[in-house]
Amino acid sequence: MSDNALQARSQAGNKFKGGFNCSETILHVFNEMLNNPLNPETLKMASGFGGGVGHAGSMCGALAASVMVIGLFEGRTDSSQAREPIYNLAHEFHDRFKNQFGGIDCRTLNLHAFDSQEHLKGCLKITGGTAKLLMEFIQEKGLVAADFSWPVIENCSK
Repeated sequence: MSDNALQARSQAGNKFKGGFNCSETILHVFNEMLNNPLNPETLKMASGFGGGVGHAGSMCGALAASVMVIGLFEGRTDSSQAREPIYNLAHEFHDRFKNQFGGIDCRTLNLHAFDSQEHLKGCLKITGGTAKLLMEFIQEKGLVAADFSWPVIENCSK
């Protein structure tokens, strides 16, 4: 496990313990590791994904935010650009997340009542694990965004 993956997991744990939900945590941690390309208003977009979209129990917010982060590398800004690069990466990360945690929906990942101590402990573990998994995925794929730098990741081996 790389130092960057450990750092991402640690930062995610601290942010989650500090009151951010799973989705906010992932987006905030990777925004910081990307040298803050997203402004605070943009970061607010992740808030509603917590609890599987507002406690609906659907797709885990940590997974949703991870796909947002991957989109920073391969997402489209013009409809003439190919969709396949981002679709392929998003699908592959989805499958890794599912294999790692045994599902993708909050209602199956964490069976405890929302916001109970047991639920929060489970989400902390999933959120930290997702940050680690995402960092490893980014490094493995050699993802680099042209319009911002990764000060934390630039010197790591891919």
